[in-house]
Amino acid sequence: MKFLKTLLKKITVAVLTLEARLILKKYKPKIVAITGTVGKTSSKDAVYAVLSHFYKTRKSEKSFNSEIGIPLTVIGCPNAWNNPLMWIKNFLDGISLLIQKKPYPEWLVLEVGADRPGDIKKTASWIKPDIAIITRLSKVPAHVEFFESPEAVKAEKGELAHAVSKNGTIILNADDEDVMSLKEKIKNRTESYGFSKDATLVASYENIEYKKDENDGYPLGITFRVDSKGSSIPVHLSGGFGMNHVYSALSALAVADVRELNMVRAAEALHTYEMAPGRLRLIKGVKGSIIIDDTYNASPVAMESALETLSKLEGKAKKIAVLGDMLELGKHASTEHRRMGEIAGKICDMVITVGIRARHIAEGALIAGLSEKKIFQFEDSKEAGKFLEQKIKEGDIALVKGSQGMRMERAVLEVMANPEKAKELLVRQEEEWKSR
Repeated sequence: MKFLKTLLKKITVAVLTLEARLILKKYKPKIVAITGTVGKTSSKDAVYAVLSHFYKTRKSEKSFNSEIGIPLTVIGCPNAWNNPLMWIKNFLDGISLLIQKKPYPEWLVLEVGADRPGDIKKTASWIKPDIAIITRLSKVPAHVEFFESPEAVKAEKGELAHAVSKNGTIILNADDEDVMSLKEKIKNRTESYGFSKDATLVASYENIEYKKDENDGYPLGITFRVDSKGSSIPVHLSGGFGMNHVYSALSALAVADVRELNMVRAAEALHTYEMAPGRLRLIKGVKGSIIIDDTYNASPVAMESALETLSKLEGKAKKIAVLGDMLELGKHASTEHRRMGEIAGKICDMVITVGIRARHIAEGALIAGLSEKKIFQFEDSKEAGKFLEQKIKEGDIALVKGSQGMRMERAVLEVMANPEKAKELLVRQEEEWKSR
């Protein structure tokens, strides 16, 4: 049975990929492709918010960044999961686009991920983007256990830049030395964004403001300014906190700059940029608490960034971190979990861990000086959420984060003020996911 499922998946991927390649050849849309260890989905959503303000645009839904997700985006079909009739419909939709001349997007915004060596190189060879964005790389990235080293992961991500069309542009995160090191091997035009004064688009730490509701103090979003070519442009983001969202907005504005679009209009378009579920998204918690929902996935650099965000928020009471296992770190697992614990121990009033590997987070928090009475360990995210619901109080701020396999959104569900909105606000709320 397993062999048959694997064979059917390979056939499905092959057919969809062939259709997608022919569709690109026929309709010739411009393509923005985005990769990196952190911030791919948020950047994809921000780029879409800007480009869709000027062009007919389609983006990868959710995190459609795999060998099957990218062809589905090109065709414009949903994931059929285990429904054979829906897969047949997807095949027929692809054929229909090829046989008939139908309306098609001018731009595609594609998220490109890598779980195994060769993933990006294989995909990039046929999407051939006009613009590639490298968001941020991690010294110890997720999936590193499937690569020879972190350097091998970086090289894999760099394959996207090498696939850019001859007259295309590569956009780089100027604050990441590993990302910028790719520039030495790139012949295309490059642009950059970040807080570095050498970047094409520059944001300033001094200009970042965290907005709050005047009545109840609930965090509303971020305001900052971007300097580019002698102009200073205000940017307002709603519904999330954290530097990751600032970087995502900068990457989108860099695309606008490459296309020579009106930068003020581009910045205004970011008002429509809706934070994706599970990516440093603010959710109202029970008892007047605040939840920072960062449950989509986790790597060391992403968890460190999330903890930094927690440190910048001012609450009336406690700061709590609910941290699950970071998977696929291989030999780096114990060291990186312990390091996250040390960071959390210095920031938080309480640390709750979920999973076997996360026990090292508890160890790190102890090393950092957090009292053993303030550290709690669980094996199941739902149980951790129930415990948090008992402990959390008005004004408390709780960060919830962990790898996809830990299903940390189940912890958020236990403490969100409006659980009836779970399908709208949380990741992995499809029935296929909920049954796993």
